[in-house]
Amino acid sequence: MPADPAPPGRPDHHAVATVAAPEAAPPPDGTPAPDGAAPHRISGDGVARAAREAQDLAAQFEEEKPGRQLTGAVAVLLGTAALAVALLSLWQVFRPLPQGSKFYLIVFLAGVLPLVFLAYPAGLRLPRVLRRASARRAGRPDGPDDPTRACADPGSPAAQDPGGPRVPTAGRPSGLDWVLAALALVVCLYPVLPPTVAGGGGGYDAFLDRQGLLAPLDVVLGALLLVLLLEACRRATGWVLPVVCLVFLGYGYYGGLLPQSWPVAHAGLDFDQLVDAFYNSDSGFYGTPLDVAASYIVLFTIYGAVLDISGAGRFFVELSAAAFRRSRTAAGRTAVASGFLLGTVSGSGAATTVSIGAVTWPILRRAGYPAERAGGMLAAAGVGAILSPPTLGAAAFIIAEYLGVSYLRVLAWATIPTVLYYLGILLSVEIDARRFGARPVTIEVTSPWRLLARSGYHFASLFVIIGCLAVGLSATRAVVYATLLAAALSFLDRAHRLTPARLVAALVAGVRGVLAVAAVCAAAGIITATTTKTGLGPQAAALLVGGAKAVSTDPTVVVLLTVVLAAVALTLLGLAVPVTASFVIGWVIIGPALLDLGVAAPAAAMFVFYFAVLSEVSPPTALAAVAAAAVTGGRLVPTMWQTLRYALPAYLAPIAFVVTPNGLGLLGTGGPGRVAFATAASALGVAVLAVAAGGWLPGVGPAGPPERVLGALAGLTLLWLEPVPVAIGVALAAAGVTGCLIRRGLTARAGGPRAGRPAELREEPT
Repeated sequence: MPADPAPPGRPDHHAVATVAAPEAAPPPDGTPAPDGAAPHRISGDGVARAAREAQDLAAQFEEEKPGRQLTGAVAVLLGTAALAVALLSLWQVFRPLPQGSKFYLIVFLAGVLPLVFLAYPAGLRLPRVLRRASARRAGRPDGPDDPTRACADPGSPAAQDPGGPRVPTAGRPSGLDWVLAALALVVCLYPVLPPTVAGGGGGYDAFLDRQGLLAPLDVVLGALLLVLLLEACRRATGWVLPVVCLVFLGYGYYGGLLPQSWPVAHAGLDFDQLVDAFYNSDSGFYGTPLDVAASYIVLFTIYGAVLDISGAGRFFVELSAAAFRRSRTAAGRTAVASGFLLGTVSGSGAATTVSIGAVTWPILRRAGYPAERAGGMLAAAGVGAILSPPTLGAAAFIIAEYLGVSYLRVLAWATIPTVLYYLGILLSVEIDARRFGARPVTIEVTSPWRLLARSGYHFASLFVIIGCLAVGLSATRAVVYATLLAAALSFLDRAHRLTPARLVAALVAGVRGVLAVAAVCAAAGIITATTTKTGLGPQAAALLVGGAKAVSTDPTVVVLLTVVLAAVALTLLGLAVPVTASFVIGWVIIGPALLDLGVAAPAAAMFVFYFAVLSEVSPPTALAAVAAAAVTGGRLVPTMWQTLRYALPAYLAPIAFVVTPNGLGLLGTGGPGRVAFATAASALGVAVLAVAAGGWLPGVGPAGPPERVLGALAGLTLLWLEPVPVAIGVALAAAGVTGCLIRRGLTARAGGPRAGRPAELREEPT
């Protein structure tokens, strides 16, 4: 990435109305100092404009690839189909189809899968000979700048700009896209179509009666659906997930050829058995992941679209700026608070990163934050969106379904870890502001009380979700009621009132936002069905635990080694596949290993969930960090390492869930005493880890290498939530604080800079 903090085309140079800082000294990233001493002024129109531009930029860094920007009759057709799917999803909440939930899933997939082929370009490259022949026929150049060299689909991102970023592109579906869409519609609806053809068909009941003994036509159409789902995933997310699915498919088919002495060997499955497991069972295409997408995710994406159109995102950013407008660390606090508030309704790490970065990066830059450090802060705050109640990522709904608990229970499990996560980021912000001498920036914005009085109604729908869940309503009804309330309250703001046209746009946007997720969830059925049929889950769990036992026979060491190996495996898995698929794979393979060691199911599930999410900040991919670097113009690798430093507590807190019984206190279970003990110890652990990583003790001054080592040891020990380790951790932390105080006194006697104040404004290596 270029080092220029505001290269042409970046959103930061036009994100706000005016930007200025009180100081005249240049910031460390080389950005020229602003003229004058005017405060940073946030304009409502500037925030809205930045948000619109951020949506386009966010599409480059989402797990899902950007789709086409359709126009004309094709856009009307896709919008009509998406609207029908949205209305069906809403109808299903209050008047479920009498044939049952699987019938609904079949119809839902028939509605969304064809749209994937229309909304997402193929993005395949033509062979060079064909590219040149095509260019000559069209009278175009065939050199390196020839757009026809990039891909076969004229509407794909590469065709529009072969060397540019992945952005939503204009273009019309090709003839092949229409064929695939029509084929997907027929194949998906086949189980419910009444005609009898070649021993197959005959309607829904007849299809179910053939479970375990499919007709030849069933096998053919099931195989076609398998291929179509893999292609849909490839278009929407890239090659990795389809390859993973093919590996599981190959394992199911060829596993019988493995030496039977191997733990992962099985008797082998023929192709008909595999298709039956995928197409006509409750653990295949129509299993829990797709059920979650069709029953929950689509409703929450509709809710998010309604909130976005009603101006909630703009309000959250302005409120964050207003809350800290006069503090010394206003710039950093605003970025973190914006990430948290937007995360409550976003559920997407990269999109939240870009949204808050487009508005707050100019403030951070004028405060003196280098591009890489600011990018790390933005990425860490944005990833918290997937961890923040009440709208967690899609995997959280799968947890509720797998464990048979209410979504409110999952929200309760996520509350304390979310607080600890943002506590770590805020402490790091405070430390950085003092260690690197961030300049105070006055943010000129309306007072928070006036903002709350004018637009605080945006919080009402969030409270409705929690309230409805608390009185026992289902999550689906809760989010529908919240959506209706948000739509009604939008009329309090004339500029954002939800007119019928905007309501239709929100419904269409909600369904379009779930297309890639639905394809991923349906394809995840290949993994779950293969694992169930072959018994891979228990076998892999035995291998994982066996590897730990080969090192030590001590139960505590075995648990710790298993957890560390599981964390590494989940992190590597998350680098390759989306969060939802990463959780599903991790749960069916690693979950049994944790359960076999006596880890409680909630702790095991949340452990897998957190490490699936952390793939967005884990080098070398780190989608959120890549998105942040695109906003700030910072160097990519340093931005990733800064993100890792800010998000460090998120890597350690999930381990605390599972290594000791008191870890359940972090999930809000086990009684008030356990919850209070676990929360207090973990909060102290997060604090000393922030000091160790940042090299500064607020209120005291610099922390040298000895104090940082003591802090790191104290933080790790405090997260082992047992009385003796916690006491040792407190002692180590106290020793570190004492060392900082001694260092401060020595520095003062030596005539150095006043304690608590940085000697110069500069960026130091971490």
